[in-house]
Amino acid sequence: MEEEKVVCRSCGSEHLQHVLSLGTTPLADRLLTEDQLDEPEITAPLDLVFCPDCTLTQITVSVSPEELFQHDYPYFSSALPSLLEHFGKSAGDIMKRKKLTDESLVVEAASNDGYMLKFFQKKGIQVLGIDPAQGPAEVAVKKGIPTLNTFFSEEIATQLHYVEDRSADVFLANNVLAHVPDINGFVEGINIMLKDDGLAVIEVKYVGDLVEQCEFDTIYHQHISYFSLIALDKLFRRHGLYINDVMKIWTQGGSLRIFVEKNENVKDNVKNLLVEEVTKGIDKFEFYEHFADRVRRIKDSLMETLYDLKKQNKRIAAYGAAAKGTTLMSYYGIDKNLIDYIVDLNTFKHGRYMCGNHIPIYPPSRLFEDHPDYVLLLAWNYKEQVIKQQQDYLNSGGHFIIPVPEVQMV
Repeated sequence: MEEEKVVCRSCGSEHLQHVLSLGTTPLADRLLTEDQLDEPEITAPLDLVFCPDCTLTQITVSVSPEELFQHDYPYFSSALPSLLEHFGKSAGDIMKRKKLTDESLVVEAASNDGYMLKFFQKKGIQVLGIDPAQGPAEVAVKKGIPTLNTFFSEEIATQLHYVEDRSADVFLANNVLAHVPDINGFVEGINIMLKDDGLAVIEVKYVGDLVEQCEFDTIYHQHISYFSLIALDKLFRRHGLYINDVMKIWTQGGSLRIFVEKNENVKDNVKNLLVEEVTKGIDKFEFYEHFADRVRRIKDSLMETLYDLKKQNKRIAAYGAAAKGTTLMSYYGIDKNLIDYIVDLNTFKHGRYMCGNHIPIYPPSRLFEDHPDYVLLLAWNYKEQVIKQQQDYLNSGGHFIIPVPEVQMV
């Protein structure tokens, strides 16, 4: 963990304003094997601040990327059918926009297990993945997707462009910009990698949805920065890049997909969203001021619900051994006294334990076999998909508890 002078990661301002403290928490996605349960766990403060100078919202302490992403990283994008469908459609849209051929090159930072690059490769388009997590990178290579097992950076971009003479017609970065401590270096790397007529397509969690829907549990140590379009616009313009198009999308509880190019040709929907953000006050601290109070109210409501159910001798499980679950359970103080176990669709997680509270993780089939009375849906951003998947459990009398943005029963 790096104790650093608290300045804005985007513009360097020292005038940061405190928004929310979630205490000292374990590292999300650090799932434990049984023989690791007695070992010390890394924890770090989780405090959110706002920069009034460039409007970037961010956490104050960085854990080294090597610690977060290179040690048994458990996230495999291909494990989620809804995400595969989402990125398949995105790939199709990009191919129409750019009219790519077999001489084109698509480069993706944080390419994971090749979940998106495979759509381009199937059309005969050249691809290159870059990902620091060994497990997902190895899976991608086995699928035949060329992958560099490292972090994307300005240095890597320089090596690829100037030494290997490789430039990108399309550069992809999905849900990774928030993970990067040196966001200026990352964006400059995009500038280096892109051809003059190249296109960067980037998805990021949208801070407007995070605050308005009280999605506090999407704050964890992997997510260093939380972006508005205003903050993104200032960041990319600093490096001679322009956000020419934008889409609001459903992933991560509400995200932005931005289309970035070297030549400025800004569409009206970008201009309109920038105006909308100013109207809502997303560029001002007051927008974030009451966020902490709302988080505390949701915490009180959920904990009261869980304790009442336990007094009635109800059995409670949870669904989704996700990073957001670590933040929610750690901040709320949810442990094995309240939750018997967690289920998750990702087979990599089965037989492991959540960090901090050491709750065991099983396949989703256990819900129907064991039939707990209630299931706390930690993966609330996939509510529709999970409920559809678990109709047998629900039809047999089970119930889901949705914790965000308000506590509700299904």
